[in-house]
Amino acid sequence: MLTVDSIETAYGVSQVLFGVSLAVGAGQVVTLLGRNGMGKTTTVRSIMGIARPRAGTIQFEGRAIHGLPPYRVAQAGLGLVPEGRQVFPNLTVRENLVATAANRAGSADPWRVEPVFELFPQLAARARSLGGALSGGEQQMLAIGRALMTNPRLLILDEATEGLAPLVRAEIWRCVERLKAGGQSLLLIDKDVGALTRIADAHYILEKGQIVWSGTSADLRARADIQHRYLGV
Repeated sequence: MLTVDSIETAYGVSQVLFGVSLAVGAGQVVTLLGRNGMGKTTTVRSIMGIARPRAGTIQFEGRAIHGLPPYRVAQAGLGLVPEGRQVFPNLTVRENLVATAANRAGSADPWRVEPVFELFPQLAARARSLGGALSGGEQQMLAIGRALMTNPRLLILDEATEGLAPLVRAEIWRCVERLKAGGQSLLLIDKDVGALTRIADAHYILEKGQIVWSGTSADLRARADIQHRYLGV
């Protein structure tokens, strides 16, 4: 579904990515792991067209998307839950969801407001509340719901559980598992290796802008040395 091949991305004269390659298949859950500052968010920004790679290619469902503006990448079927949530603070919960609604793929059962409220009952109770008045956990749920309302074929979650209370993190992981069970393709960035190896099919580890390891969840669970070397604090 998504193929990232040898991309190099820089901000001005500062190069961040050095030949990053990864792939996400239809219905797969894939993670991008690594310590802070290793290039994970830049990889996501490159995929979404926010940062333009100066070398390499990105293909989505057989179509080259590198070099496209972000709105065209979104229209192609990629959805993003960005780091920091970035909900619309002056719109209500319902308005945040409706503002992004689209069914460009022509799904027979698209995401709508009611299914999002079923997925996150807390949002249903806050439907008339402004986005800026929500707790951090509620804002994260809203950010996920807003991305789902675009009915993406591939959903990218960048640090979806960062800074959240344990009960809220558990709720987010429950949501991710439900999405996987429904066949949603996912690319996840997070630090909870235990949850990720329980849910994901494959993993890529970034170190200083390069992929230094890749494998299955069973492979990663068996490699305590890899976890300590590249993911430990």
